[in-house]
Amino acid sequence: MRTEFIRPAIPAEARQRCADPVSLPDRALKAQEVTSLWSRDRAGLRICEQRRASAVAAVDREAP
Repeated sequence: MRTEFIRPAIPAEARQRCADPVSLPDRALKAQEVTSLWSRDRAGLRICEQRRASAVAAVDREAP
């Protein structure tokens, strides 16, 4: 019996980093804007990159 590990192909788009957060407007932000828009945007972008990088690393990792 022989075990063969097959590594799936990853599209080139998946190897590209997620976009960095966009610059905020050059004005004072209201507290509601900061908490609802800025915070959610930044957290979502950071989570995106962590998940993308982890998925690519898992596929690229050497088989045991």
